[in-house]
Amino acid sequence: MEQEARVLRAAGGFGRARRLLAAASWVPCIVLGLALSSEALLTAQPGHHCRPDPALLPPALRALRGPALLDAAIPRLGPTRTPAEALGVLSPSSLAPLTPVPRPSSWAPRSGAARRWPPRGCCSPQWNLVCGEGWKVPLEQVSHLLGWLLGCVILGAGCDRFGRRTVFVASLMLATGLGASEALAASFPTLLVLRLLHGGTLAGALLALYLARLELCDPPHRLAFSMGAGLFSVAGTLLLPGLAALVQDWRLLQGLGALMSGLLLLFWGFPALFPESPCWLLATDQVARARKILRHFAEASGVDPEDRSLEESSLVTATELAMLSAGSPQPQYQSPLGFLRTQVTWRNGLILGFSSLVGEGIRASFRRSLTPQVPTFYLPYFLEAGLEAAALVFLLLTADRCGRRPVLLLGTMATGLASLLLLAGAQYLPGWTMLSLSVLGLLASRAVSALSSLFAAEVFPTVIRGAGLGLVLGAGFLGQAADPLDALHGRRGFFLQHVVFASLAVLALLCVLLLPESRGRGLPQSLQDADRLRRSPLLRGCPRQDHLPLLSPSDSCWAGHTPQQR
Repeated sequence: MEQEARVLRAAGGFGRARRLLAAASWVPCIVLGLALSSEALLTAQPGHHCRPDPALLPPALRALRGPALLDAAIPRLGPTRTPAEALGVLSPSSLAPLTPVPRPSSWAPRSGAARRWPPRGCCSPQWNLVCGEGWKVPLEQVSHLLGWLLGCVILGAGCDRFGRRTVFVASLMLATGLGASEALAASFPTLLVLRLLHGGTLAGALLALYLARLELCDPPHRLAFSMGAGLFSVAGTLLLPGLAALVQDWRLLQGLGALMSGLLLLFWGFPALFPESPCWLLATDQVARARKILRHFAEASGVDPEDRSLEESSLVTATELAMLSAGSPQPQYQSPLGFLRTQVTWRNGLILGFSSLVGEGIRASFRRSLTPQVPTFYLPYFLEAGLEAAALVFLLLTADRCGRRPVLLLGTMATGLASLLLLAGAQYLPGWTMLSLSVLGLLASRAVSALSSLFAAEVFPTVIRGAGLGLVLGAGFLGQAADPLDALHGRRGFFLQHVVFASLAVLALLCVLLLPESRGRGLPQSLQDADRLRRSPLLRGCPRQDHLPLLSPSDSCWAGHTPQQR
């Protein structure tokens, strides 16, 4: 690992070329952020009242249909209530102007609003998605999240086998075609299949981009560029409602997303903007390809790799690069199941996947507690996007200063505490307290999810980093799927779901203590390098048990610690 790190440093270090490439990787995050947040608009259900079963109406009204039923007079209703409102047939004052072509037998919008763009949902004007057909909405959400989960797991392993660039380009090609096909879907089952496949391809593009960016950066800059990419993703989330209001149709919105994916493919498909990761090439013994990319980095950064007058630059020679591949003329790939034979890596991945599962899954509890306090759609939408940006800024300010593990511990503690307080005091706490706890929980859970992903990418070795990070991200999407799965059963298990995730948050708090600290360390290349990442003391100080008689007190304080731990 040290030899490969020296080779990468000699190729201009984290110079101008690698900085520009890492910063350029932020732009695709806007499009991926649009795709991630589009589900909130496409599946948001309008406010509505369902028509009652005719068998439950009074006998005098059962024969009436349509306007005659609305105009019927019923004794003792009072002058301020219409017959329809008293029966619960329709309540026009509470219906939002949402779906353009509803089925009259199920529900209806306000008069004159049938042709306007739905501000709170746009999934699909051809299909009835409320009342008796409301189960289609959570089913579509589960299908899309399942696509993201499978894409993270399968294409994450593909990143380790075929390379980051190959998976990114192939995923964008498929995402462009599938996005355009969604806009032309003619039936609901077809839409379900297309949403599943589209989610999988977007997950592959997101994962490959994340890995390539991380492996371009040196340890002091990994956090800043990762959080910067997250902020660009939030920018995409904030742009989505404006684009929806601009295009005025959900099919056009899907087509616009496909067009953006095509533009990304047009520009980032070139090796100049998205080269293959030299870190992955060196780890898999593809030295010839790595030599070409490293030479380009060195020349773009103003370093001559053949200039032996510079001690560091002279390290990049054909001899040293050949030493990396000695005895391995063919690329050497590692099976994703190889981490099961490790001593420490599998445990770190399990803990971080568990933290990601809790951080993403518990968010539905905070969002549901927030909804009664903020009844409109757009305010919670923008509030959650703002909290995500605040969480990323918080990590940017603290994760390098305090370390990954203490900040993850703090975020998990805040998440569990807010969840337990909401669970115990839901009927007794005032509204402003419920709102504050919900905001705190959303902020902390966002921080836990983002830091778990970065932490996992730093502790998994390069040879299986794609598969490992894919499993951690997939666990997060599995947690998100818990909410629509509960919606399929009529929200009858929501309280139990809240109890389970609150308990898991407390358990995750204990598991985080077993993680190593990855701040300031180079990325491990092999499984053996990853197993050397051992748990260090949470609070750094002089160990009381290490008093070596031949060392001064200042030296004995650091005995047994590596220079990176000091």
